Amino acid sequence: MNKQVIESEAKDYMGITLALLLYSFGFTFFLMPYEIVTGGVTGIGAIVYYATGFSNSTTYLIINILLLGVGLKILGVRFLMKTIYAILMLTVMLWLMKSIAPVDENGNLVKILGEGQDFMSLLIGCLITGTGLAITFLSNGSTGGTDIIAASVHKYRDISLGTVLIFVDFIIIGSCLFIPQFGTFLQRVTMVTFGFCTMIIENFMLDYIMNRQRQSVQFMIFSKHYEQIAEAISRETDHTMTILDGSGWYSGKEMKVIVLLAKKSESVMIFRIIKLIDPNAFVSQSAVIGVYGEGFDKIKVR
Repeated sequence: MNKQVIESEAKDYMGITLALLLYSFGFTFFLMPYEIVTGGVTGIGAIVYYATGFSNSTTYLIINILLLGVGLKILGVRFLMKTIYAILMLTVMLWLMKSIAPVDENGNLVKILGEGQDFMSLLIGCLITGTGLAITFLSNGSTGGTDIIAASVHKYRDISLGTVLIFVDFIIIGSCLFIPQFGTFLQRVTMVTFGFCTMIIENFMLDYIMNRQRQSVQFMIFSKHYEQIAEAISRETDHTMTILDGSGWYSGKEMKVIVLLAKKSESVMIFRIIKLIDPNAFVSQSAVIGVYGEGFDKIKVR
């Protein structure tokens, strides 16, 4: 294993660790004190905890041990290793966050935002947990459970991770209607309604961060120094380009046009390269819906 691979793997594990820290913090400090249900295996653990008092971290670990075999064949050993790491780390972090979270004289988690701030706490908590999930997936990992199902579908079909998770979470959250320990039917309807809000906000954050990270742009660069610009961009970004033949309508002069597809995050670097070589170059940048092929997303249709 060369140095570049080791650095890439280390970066992934650091990203997963940061993501799990964010997720466990948002879940424990903002959602659990208000008994707000969520989707996923952590949601199942929370439902069991609210109904019986059984440790949510233990429930999370047990269910994920049963589900790990599903991802082995589909997602590969490398992904599974990171998933095992994430499951163990999140189990520990959920336990740790719960142990350091403030409690009242009755042993219940303190509502940090105060009484009656259920929805605001829900909003803040889901923004944090959704961000944590997105960072986990961007680091080529998974928190296990329903994430394994979502990642498996996303690998072969062009269906967003959020869409798959919404479908699974709908079933998990809806189950609260049939648990009498959660109070009257009206109270259970309220709990489910709040649960659906967590599902929407969390998965919106997940898709937003994932799509923003993967967003691509198209450049059309008109310059007399197209050869130097193309060579510099290729050297700095490792992208290939297409050179088109153009002709000015007014001047009638022949010219070359560079067409380049790149990640949005590379835009500033590309503009700097162009400006250093030809400050008078004419450049058009536009957003594209999707880019598929080598160096970008894979085509996921049959």
